[in-house]
Amino acid sequence: MMMNETFVAQTPKEAYNEAIAKYGSGIKLISAKQVKYEDGELRCEVAVAVPEALYMEKSFANEQSVEKSEEEVLLEELGELKKQLALMKEEMLGSDNSVLDKVKALFIEKGIAKKWLDDVLSTLMGNSILSDAKLLVSYILEEIDESLEVHEESLTEPKIMMLVGPTGVGKTTTIAKLAARYAYMMDKPYKVAFLNLDSYKVGAFDQLGQYADIMQIEHVTIDSVEAFMRGLEALKSYDVILVDTAGMSPYDTQKFIKTVEFVQSDIPRKVEVNLVLSATVKYEDMDDIYNNFSFLNLTSVIISKFDETKHLGGLLNFMLLYHVPMSYFSIGQEVPDDLLVASKEYLLERFIGDLDS
Repeated sequence: MMMNETFVAQTPKEAYNEAIAKYGSGIKLISAKQVKYEDGELRCEVAVAVPEALYMEKSFANEQSVEKSEEEVLLEELGELKKQLALMKEEMLGSDNSVLDKVKALFIEKGIAKKWLDDVLSTLMGNSILSDAKLLVSYILEEIDESLEVHEESLTEPKIMMLVGPTGVGKTTTIAKLAARYAYMMDKPYKVAFLNLDSYKVGAFDQLGQYADIMQIEHVTIDSVEAFMRGLEALKSYDVILVDTAGMSPYDTQKFIKTVEFVQSDIPRKVEVNLVLSATVKYEDMDDIYNNFSFLNLTSVIISKFDETKHLGGLLNFMLLYHVPMSYFSIGQEVPDDLLVASKEYLLERFIGDLDS
């Protein structure tokens, strides 16, 4: 014998889910309809047929159980409210609203993750902005601007700047640009030195050494933690020590362990660890890059290769997802000219230009 029961909710899906939550999959859907209640609200009624034994077990078992505490009841109610809000959010973001769908599709096409967009847009339920494309685009851009972080340039005290990153992103060239900026282009000339940890890359010593010779900057190459400590001691009178490291893929375990040893050494100065990230970063590589280097307690991201792409959505997406402040932009190959202090305005202008196209 079957017993009928009706579930009421804001949507048929929600009502049916309540039936499943109570009885499991052993039920039969009888009807689903929308009904206007006395308070003027439209609600959905879903009627299901339930085997009698299951109905009696689920409907009357609670009468024999110990009465729930107020705290348990409150937690259940909060859980139900959270579930309803999540469903409302899902319905709003998955609706047939053509303006919302088109704007979301535009940002997703340009590289911004759907998850980030959904989180931002979930606060706009019922807002008229959702029906105005220009306002909605402006709102999303403002949220991007608010979410981006900048690590301010400061040379008020001596520091060690270590540059890490994947192979081929331009760490050595970026170090040369930073050295030239600090030594020759600031309000006063700072005393700068190079420490080179990159003993894996063929010609790495020579490349950094050539920059050091041209700029008349002290250059020390090392191959162990002990040598690293001796090098730092020898350079303790310098304002800025720039440390070059080996480029690493997510699978370069040996290089990674060695870099961690350097960072965790007993150093009298704080080490700023700067991830050099290409503006051409691919969405598929983001997790690998972040997970590989975040263990080094990243201070900032230095973005290279701005000149190699017009599409910056992937880069923006990285910054939005992982919340690492940006410090410098490398916009070309010229040393020292093609280095800018990071700014939200520069990055967003480039991204907006891509949106407009």
